Amino acid sequence: MGEGRGSTLVYLLVVVLSLVAFAFAIAAERRRSKGTLVPVVDGNNRTYCVYSSDVATGYGVGSFLFLLSGQSLLMGITKCMCFGRPLAPGGNRAWSIIYFVSSWVTFLIAAACLIAGATKNAYHTKYRDMIYAHDFSCESLRKGIFIAGAVFVVATMILNVYYYMHFIKATSQTAKKANRANSTVGMTGYA
Repeated sequence: MGEGRGSTLVYLLVVVLSLVAFAFAIAAERRRSKGTLVPVVDGNNRTYCVYSSDVATGYGVGSFLFLLSGQSLLMGITKCMCFGRPLAPGGNRAWSIIYFVSSWVTFLIAAACLIAGATKNAYHTKYRDMIYAHDFSCESLRKGIFIAGAVFVVATMILNVYYYMHFIKATSQTAKKANRANSTVGMTGYA
């Protein structure tokens, strides 16, 4: 591991977990439940909605879990930036803080989109009954909820990579300054 570069394994795991979350979010969008109106054959002029499979809910929850795993991994390794070695003052510390806050904001937005989409999709897959409804339409999840989650998953991934990169640089600068202060080279031999 080079000085101030960070672990390649951490970069790889964060990117892979985020890309899997992205793929699940795209799959959830493509497999959203769609309802079709079916008349009841009992002669009472009733209709009900039959929805396609509930696979999108599972994909949405899976996407959230992979996103949460990536975020938890990075926050565990960096000790959430609060409980580890102090960061050296300077540009790397400032960027580290900016990327930390930004990654949490995009993570929360992505999580909200994915969980809300999965919940709404699961709600709409239930059968609905309506009496004397001729122009009745079946409700379904709005298009784009999972896509918005996927976009914020990618944004979270990019911000997490930059956060980790600047965090490692800021902590390695602190270690270098501490080593310089504890140097045993002095002027005692010339007295």
